[in-house]
Amino acid sequence: MADAIADTRRLYSKPQSINDAYGPPSNFLEIDVANPETVGVGRNRYTTYELRLKTNLPIFRVKESRVRRRYSDFEWLRGELERESKVVVPPLPGKALFRQLPFRGDDGIFDDSFIEERRQGLEQFLNKVAGHPLAQNERCLHMFLQDESVDKTYTPSKIRSA
Repeated sequence: MADAIADTRRLYSKPQSINDAYGPPSNFLEIDVANPETVGVGRNRYTTYELRLKTNLPIFRVKESRVRRRYSDFEWLRGELERESKVVVPPLPGKALFRQLPFRGDDGIFDDSFIEERRQGLEQFLNKVAGHPLAQNERCLHMFLQDESVDKTYTPSKIRSA
């Protein structure tokens, strides 16, 4: 019985200072997918999303960035990560083929509620992928998050920590 009591004793840890509690986190990576914009006309119409990144992780050369991407760019990133990394890549939100049919009586894939649902799904996808340490080494992820345009003819490679 004495052994059972010994096992339940409280572990004492160093008291937390105000700076520890309220200072910047030691490592952080914040990615928001925001401000959807639909551009173009007819069959050339599509929606872009603003990606906002803030981090202090050494592997990212730029600590804050904003770029715009469309759904097909996310598909490209997912394909590259599946091909080049050892990461199990989560699925993207669906293609919404039913919403692209004519005579629907709503805006289909350009309906505000669909765009918001897709925005949330893309944000979840990106945070899962970018939060994975192995994915953080992939050049395609860095280019996707931080370069103004995605060079789909790039040479796949690993990023080395700064």
